[in-house]
Amino acid sequence: MGDYIFAYPKFLWLLLLIPAAVLWYVFRQHLRYPPVQMPGLQWLAGAPDTFRHYLRHALFAFRVLAAVFLVIVLARPQLHDYWEEVVTEGIDIMISLDISSSMLAEDFKPNRMEAAREIAVEFIEGRRNDRIGLVIFSGESFTQCPLTTDHTVLVNLLRDVEIGMIEDGTAIGMGLATAVNRLRNSETKSRIIILLTDGVNNRGAIDPLTAASIAAGFGIRVYTVGVGSTGPAPFPVQTPRGIHYQNVEADIDEDVLREIADMTGGRYFRATDEDKLVEIYSEIEKLEHSMIEVMHFNTTREEYAKFAVLAGLFLILQWLISIFLIRELP
Repeated sequence: MGDYIFAYPKFLWLLLLIPAAVLWYVFRQHLRYPPVQMPGLQWLAGAPDTFRHYLRHALFAFRVLAAVFLVIVLARPQLHDYWEEVVTEGIDIMISLDISSSMLAEDFKPNRMEAAREIAVEFIEGRRNDRIGLVIFSGESFTQCPLTTDHTVLVNLLRDVEIGMIEDGTAIGMGLATAVNRLRNSETKSRIIILLTDGVNNRGAIDPLTAASIAAGFGIRVYTVGVGSTGPAPFPVQTPRGIHYQNVEADIDEDVLREIADMTGGRYFRATDEDKLVEIYSEIEKLEHSMIEVMHFNTTREEYAKFAVLAGLFLILQWLISIFLIRELP
């Protein structure tokens, strides 16, 4: 919805000159073309007016209309929109991503880390109404990106994540606690954490179940994802002769991940390949749809251009008529 407003409404007072101009035109026509009595020509009194007679008056009408629109242009019309409440979907999401060295295993293509990152990017780009943030952890944890609706920045920061950025290890409790800390002051009704790891908690000052208890206290749901195939996975090992591969079994503490999800009202998923990880994100997306109210406001739009075009058209039209149809003398 919207109403026209005028930035300079005082110019509209000029419209009062229009009636005066009409009266002046009528009076001028009477003086310019006075009635003349001619003997023997009374029979012409009832003759119809010619087409050019009407065109002569149309010239004045077009000039008046052009003047009206020019006055409106001077008053600078604008379209002012109201604030509107719009119900939309939106939640706050923190992704907590394990970047320990074991994420280099190549049971995912090209490896667990790259696959987890690219699939997370697809998930982020599909949640336009959500605030999303990123926590990374290995031996310790930190916030790579706080909650934001600027998903371009978030994706760029996610792509900058590399294994080895922080001390190696698997501090699941710290990764979860850092994400909880980012969500605890959120006023959004729905707040979730997606925790991805391929290991067992072996570092950090906070136990995973303690962090889960804190999350539950704040009403934050945690979806845990165990990343890794069920069989041996090729793992690159740097040697003096170059990179060699050795098969390593995925060591995921599924019991703890499942308990974290149960304590917080979330779910545990096992991603054994890229397709399964895509399915997991899709499942989480289906589970998490929260209706929220947001305020939308479209800024004031300038509307004078259309009136300027109309004024120009009427001026051109009256000029063309006077030149090519009436050939009016000055």
